[in-house]
Amino acid sequence: MAVTSGYNLSKLYGPVRIFEDVQFIINRGDKIALVGVNGAGKSTLLKIIAGLEEATTGSIAKAQGTQVAYLAQEAQFDGSMTLIEAAQQAFAHLHEMEREMRELEEQLGDTEHPAWEARMERYGDLQARFEHAGGYHTEHQIERTLEGLSFRPAQFEQRLGTFSGGQKTRAALAVALLSDPDLLLLDEPTNHLDLQALQWLETFLKEWPGTLLVISHDRYFLDRVTTRTWDMEFGKLNDYPGGYSKFMQLKAEKLEFLQKQYAAQQEYVAKTEEFIRRFKAGQRSKEAKGREKRLNRFKYGWDTVRGFVKESIDNPQQHKHLKLSLDTQLRSGELVLTFSEGMAAGYKTPAGDKVLLRTPPLELRRGETVALMGPNGAGKTTLLRTITGELPPLKGRPSFGVGVKVGYYAQVHEGLIATNTVLEEVHRLKPLLPTEQIRSLLGRLLFSNDDVFKHIADLSGGERSRVALAQLIIEAPNLLLLDEPTNHLDIAAREALESVLQEFPGSILFVSHDRYFVDALADKLWIVADETVDEFEGDYSGYAAALTEIEQAKRRAAAAPAQQASKGTSAVVAVSNGSPPSNGKGKSADRAERERQKRLTTMEREVQALEARKQTIEQSLDIASAAHNIAEVSRLGAAYSALEEELLLKYDQWSELAQEVQ
Repeated sequence: MAVTSGYNLSKLYGPVRIFEDVQFIINRGDKIALVGVNGAGKSTLLKIIAGLEEATTGSIAKAQGTQVAYLAQEAQFDGSMTLIEAAQQAFAHLHEMEREMRELEEQLGDTEHPAWEARMERYGDLQARFEHAGGYHTEHQIERTLEGLSFRPAQFEQRLGTFSGGQKTRAALAVALLSDPDLLLLDEPTNHLDLQALQWLETFLKEWPGTLLVISHDRYFLDRVTTRTWDMEFGKLNDYPGGYSKFMQLKAEKLEFLQKQYAAQQEYVAKTEEFIRRFKAGQRSKEAKGREKRLNRFKYGWDTVRGFVKESIDNPQQHKHLKLSLDTQLRSGELVLTFSEGMAAGYKTPAGDKVLLRTPPLELRRGETVALMGPNGAGKTTLLRTITGELPPLKGRPSFGVGVKVGYYAQVHEGLIATNTVLEEVHRLKPLLPTEQIRSLLGRLLFSNDDVFKHIADLSGGERSRVALAQLIIEAPNLLLLDEPTNHLDIAAREALESVLQEFPGSILFVSHDRYFVDALADKLWIVADETVDEFEGDYSGYAAALTEIEQAKRRAAAAPAQQASKGTSAVVAVSNGSPPSNGKGKSADRAERERQKRLTTMEREVQALEARKQTIEQSLDIASAAHNIAEVSRLGAAYSALEEELLLKYDQWSELAQEVQ
């Protein structure tokens, strides 16, 4: 069943056409990704569907009673409202139903009133709808959603005016999710979410039965949540089945087919034009003129009763891509960066030192790429700023190896001078570099013609990101410290950055919540949590698999006591405490019975020894899990599984022998 449909939509801002002839149908339960380069019109289309903007031409049709919730990139709230009050706004319709129910309860006391039966029927209807909508569980839903999006209970009563922009965006996302609409429209919901909140949101949206249309540059998120992809490019909307990875495969296949079709058509046109040129004035002129007429109709089209027809296709359009080249001529020593035991990073405050994390001994070697991951506020950016010297360490210090030159990419580009033009800002770092060389570099970063004279203050987030990348390129460091380098970049730009960083001959330490980006680059992870840093050899997918193994091991350990009680110790004790029964078959039978009893006693001891070993492994597993020692957890988990299988086999053998004894 269609929830929303769009017909012949176009949007113009003055003479600029954003898109045209857009048509779509959103069916109930669809999970759709809306992708495209920055500036393609994605957010504009979302606002038109939400009813916040009008299309220049065309129309939107919604199924009767369809409730729509829309999350913009920048959240707007009444600053005097608390977080819990904002969340409760999502249930305004339930509060109104509850108010009417309370009024009816008072009125139902008058059983003689002529409208009593109608009131009773209305009350029953309201109560059923209220219960079905979860009206009796709103507080639990609010707490679960806010905590899932990384809000602490202490923040529930905090006024929104004191929140950061990222916190306000998360609050707006919570309100949108809690409203449980028929159609949920999300514009970059993964911005400002840490890894834990991202995982919670993915799980929520996958299990949520409603209909979703989401704009996101997070490819990992799109693959996990969406099952259909809209590609907005060159003013058109193309619909593909499948999540992001499937869409990319289908789009590449479509482009390849169109390019082959275009090449074949061009070959046909060239041959036909050659024939016309050779024979137009000769004996075969009539045939040549006929071919010329057909060729013109093929190339330029013609009007028919049903409309205009054109057989030829245009050369498939392709977007300009970043042409990055990041190299360094400086070779560092084998050890590039080391941290001493207990180096403390944080801030000095009037009340004393505020320590965010303390490092164990860590090493970054030449050619390694390390991803720094962890919750928001854990101290990742603080650690990078401590390495660069922007913040003094509170204890100890990081040490650089021989020949290390650092290049730092700041998350919010605070190093850029707002009053400079793009050209001036890049030239500032290398004043002796020829202007033409800098303009050539900026051209590869999609700053063409007069774009280089734009002031930094007037640039979009994506444009500022490209200026910061230009500065890194001309500095040519051999150690890159990158703080959220994919922020503000569309998917094509992220993929271009991935490619150039994969080829970078130096060392990289970067912060990112983009798991796709981390998987593409990282040799190992430094996980920041609980005021320390844990190291994991491998990429994000490997780390996620290890965490899953930890959780499974914990569940097995938690289930083991109950399993023991039903299969093991209690039954063993029950039999061993009883007297061996006599079967009255004489001395030979008694001897056989004693042998069975002896074997049973021996097996009980074996079972008890295995159970003791199992308990020891469980305790070691808990210690390794708490210490985030992934390798040890993996080893202990395998030992635990093998021991569990051996113990189950012994239980079965013991059970068979116990039945013989009885």
